[in-house]
Amino acid sequence: MDFVTSKDGTGIAYNKAGSGPALILVDGAFCSKDFGPMPKLAPLLAESFTVFTYDRRARGESGDTPPYTVQKEIDDIQALLNEAGGSAFLFGISSGAVLALKAVAAGLNITQLALYEPPFNIDGKYKEPPAGYVEKLQLMIAEGLKGDAAKYYLTQVIGVPSIIAFILRLTPNWSKMKANAGSLPYDAEIMGDGSMPAKQISAITIPAIAIAGEKSPDMLRKAAHAVAEKLQNGQHRVLKGQTHNVSEKVLAPELIRFFTAQYKVKSHEPL
Repeated sequence: MDFVTSKDGTGIAYNKAGSGPALILVDGAFCSKDFGPMPKLAPLLAESFTVFTYDRRARGESGDTPPYTVQKEIDDIQALLNEAGGSAFLFGISSGAVLALKAVAAGLNITQLALYEPPFNIDGKYKEPPAGYVEKLQLMIAEGLKGDAAKYYLTQVIGVPSIIAFILRLTPNWSKMKANAGSLPYDAEIMGDGSMPAKQISAITIPAIAIAGEKSPDMLRKAAHAVAEKLQNGQHRVLKGQTHNVSEKVLAPELIRFFTAQYKVKSHEPL
């Protein structure tokens, strides 16, 4: 493990493995370089790329410097880009996919972009988070109620059934989720009202792919398709049998295929 220093002086912890073109992986809510999909995905990708996994600020071994802004997380990716030699491929999952989109739209030197199920509420047909949910999460974290914040985010923000949240609290993963719960208000700010920033996405010209799982909720599948449609040089893929909790053994070959080829025209699969 090593550290890079972000623009505001925050130390960002990262792991680096493999060889070849640089590829930075951006986690979604709760996850880190040591917990979630990336620890299993990174070794598979390291056979083809120099893979950077990192702790987003306020997670794992990374620091944090308030007040938070989304730009600071973009600066964190820029610090990793500097370490990678100035440019890289970028992959983001869930809210991390939204952060990755914002980083590219901000002008970071990303040469190809891959996204897995950015959770946009495309047509407004799905339940929106409660009004003031960002402030409520901030208050819970300030009061040290990380477990309550994690439960609230799961059930009220992303719509996980209460029974699933209850079961999660009985698993060994719950302590890791609570440990990273201090960053949940940051994911909430990245997502905002959940709408897709169509103008930002349509300005992205680099080769990009939006991927969804065949068995994921309808909202997530629609979001991936809509993002691909807006991208100027976009691809769309649906992974058979997969959910939001995607198998790294299924996802890795798709990412390798994409990042080792250049695409000149749009290619979309039906929903």
